[in-house]
Amino acid sequence: MNAEESNALARAHVATRLPARSLERARRFYAQQLGLEPVDERPGGLLYRCGGVEFVVFESTGASPGTFTQMAWTVDDIEAVVTELGRRGVVFEEVDVPGFRTRNGIAEIDGNYPSKGARGERGAWFRDSEGNLLGIGEPVRDDRSAGT
Repeated sequence: MNAEESNALARAHVATRLPARSLERARRFYAQQLGLEPVDERPGGLLYRCGGVEFVVFESTGASPGTFTQMAWTVDDIEAVVTELGRRGVVFEEVDVPGFRTRNGIAEIDGNYPSKGARGERGAWFRDSEGNLLGIGEPVRDDRSAGT
């Protein structure tokens, strides 16, 4: 038995938890802006499933500071996703600091994805109705680098 087989956490399913001061407001945002519907619902929480992974939006009196990415999706075509979400009313963060700048809501990030066989990532960020900072990423592989 290797170390991963003997470690219960290494074998366990992982799911993100996002706080919401208003579960109904969050439900509307996730449905209308992101096109997502809960797959299960319990008092105080909504369960969503994307690509076989789950996340929960739960009612909370606390709030995230929204100063870091709390959850992100990996996509194949970030421009198409940003365009579609923008059409639905999602507002993307604009960042302009030394070494990191978004253009039309998307940043080029070198060297951020070595474990995924990519030379970098393209990223975009937005906040949900509750202030949680969410991200979208697209790995940039060497075979694509000639076109970017």
